[in-house]
Amino acid sequence: MDRYILTIGKFKLEWYSFLIVIGALLGIIMVLKEAKRHNYPTDFVFNMCFWAIIFGIIGARLYFVVFNLDLYSNFWDIFKIWEGGLAIHGGLLFGFLTCLIYCFKYDARLIRLLDFVCPALLLAQAIGRWGNFFNSEAHGAATTLQHLQSLHIPNFIIEGMNIGGVYYEPTFLYESLWCLLGLIIILIVRRIPIIKVSQPTSIYLLWYGLGRFVIEGMRTDSLMLGGFKVAQIVSVIMMIVGLFMLMISSRKGRYEDLYNQDSSNAVRF
Repeated sequence: MDRYILTIGKFKLEWYSFLIVIGALLGIIMVLKEAKRHNYPTDFVFNMCFWAIIFGIIGARLYFVVFNLDLYSNFWDIFKIWEGGLAIHGGLLFGFLTCLIYCFKYDARLIRLLDFVCPALLLAQAIGRWGNFFNSEAHGAATTLQHLQSLHIPNFIIEGMNIGGVYYEPTFLYESLWCLLGLIIILIVRRIPIIKVSQPTSIYLLWYGLGRFVIEGMRTDSLMLGGFKVAQIVSVIMMIVGLFMLMISSRKGRYEDLYNQDSSNAVRF
């Protein structure tokens, strides 16, 4: 599988970088559209997303490097993110902290904005996983051609999973499809009249946490902490937090703190 979209002299445009940018741009558009629907200032929300993406990418890289220090004997290789090596959980953590600081500075309600961001995150993650496909990474264990054909997936994916003469489980595809399904669910749920603020975020944490926990168990390139897969540990934490948030919101009155109410002037967290 060719990892480059085009090559002009020494300039090479990689699918990995290209898809990350496309995912980020489409995600920002989605957030701005929803924020506008709820009467939030476009420039305020755009600036938050911009800085969250910048620090999210930095966090995703640092997270990956910390668990793979042996791969970076050359210090400058740490900055070559276009070659792969971003960990989504690091990006989520740093992106969240950026939004937290931003909302605290401008006295905005963090959870309200996170509700706008979570569907966009799923879209960006679904697109970004295809960068792993072109880099021949984030796959599962070795399998057979017959098994891949039985999944009724496009032939170009099957051939892309032929790495060095060995076929591998396309776990990148499973996660991409899982994120797309989660996106559809949240887009439908947040239109329900009685859905409450924080519940879209809760669904994101539960949905992605569950899917990533299962899919991570199939992968062969996981970041490890002792004998445990780091992504599975973080996924469990995400599910616990999501469930806790869902329980808190469900205890509110039926028509209290509704997602579809105009609360753009709310300044509490």
